[in-house]
Amino acid sequence: MGFFKKKPEPEVAVQTAISCKKTHPFRELESYNPLSNFQFHLYSTLRESIPIIDAALSKLVRLIGTFEIECDDEAISLKINRFLKNLKVNSCSTGIDSFIFTHLNQMLTYGTSIGEIILNSKLDDIFALYNVPLNNVILEQNNKFLNLDIYKKTREKPRKIKHPELIVVSVLNPDPDSVYGNSIIKGLPFVSGILLKIFSSIGSNWERIGNARFAITYKPPSDSSEQTYTKERMELIASEWSKAMKNEIPTDFITVGDVSIKVIGSDNQILDSKIPVRQILEQIVSKLSIPPFLLGLSWSTTESMSVQQLEILNSELESYRRLLNPVINKICNTWMQLNGIDSDFNIKWSCINLQDELREANTRLLKAKAEEIEIKNRKAKEEQL
Repeated sequence: MGFFKKKPEPEVAVQTAISCKKTHPFRELESYNPLSNFQFHLYSTLRESIPIIDAALSKLVRLIGTFEIECDDEAISLKINRFLKNLKVNSCSTGIDSFIFTHLNQMLTYGTSIGEIILNSKLDDIFALYNVPLNNVILEQNNKFLNLDIYKKTREKPRKIKHPELIVVSVLNPDPDSVYGNSIIKGLPFVSGILLKIFSSIGSNWERIGNARFAITYKPPSDSSEQTYTKERMELIASEWSKAMKNEIPTDFITVGDVSIKVIGSDNQILDSKIPVRQILEQIVSKLSIPPFLLGLSWSTTESMSVQQLEILNSELESYRRLLNPVINKICNTWMQLNGIDSDFNIKWSCINLQDELREANTRLLKAKAEEIEIKNRKAKEEQL
């Protein structure tokens, strides 16, 4: 009377597979603290994670141009320019331009840049220039004399350097009562983190298309005798489906019953990322003060707007040059003192682009024509008298 009949087992709910949380590889951006000024590693990660930021800063460094030293005595000018051109920089570079480019790159990225003037063994000439990593130095303000105290990090405790006169320090937009400057990319980790999440989500969606996940639904018959073996049949379907997916050779999956197979996420609509990505890029470009077309962004713009953007860029480059002039002055003054030379000099920077040279040439031409017309008119009046 049904004593040996198998009792129906309760239906098993849908089983889920373990999925690891995926995010972008630059997790340092998630620990961004806007109140902290010592985030050197974070800014390096930001340049590495967002290529457009690295491209913009690299272009700013290259657009700064080169310079020459002009003295009243041409012989001194020739001598000091030859010395600066052949000066050893760091371990494998030559020329003061290499030092200045690295110095500016460090200042734009971290807000602070430090360089060292290294003397030769006889202490009678400059041997090399060295760009100091910021992680090896501590800067403190001496409030008593408003001087800058520089300490070198050691294993035991920071040690104050003996010759601060051989150290050059540049800061970008420092806060009041602060010896450290502010990076040009300060404030970008937040919006850059959003941009990386969008890119990571797009990558995950394309990964799912290439490596699809399936949802298999088995509906047992309404007969109670068949429902008794629901668990066994579900396990059998799962086992056979797993074998079909692991097999490198294309395999057909054949089953009997009411079984439906769907791709997980196939019904979801992919969000349009064009507008939010452009909004974030606009924030990044506005912070870097560089025209979008120089970064390969084909945004709609007019010719007059492009000219205005170039003028703004020129003003930014001029401000960076003013920050670099004290560094160049200190290096040149140190060399002159060591070589017993007393002469005034000027730093002559190269024109930022050929458009400036063309504009200046046209201005000189128009001015010369105007003076020629004035001379002719003056002579004509004198002849009439």
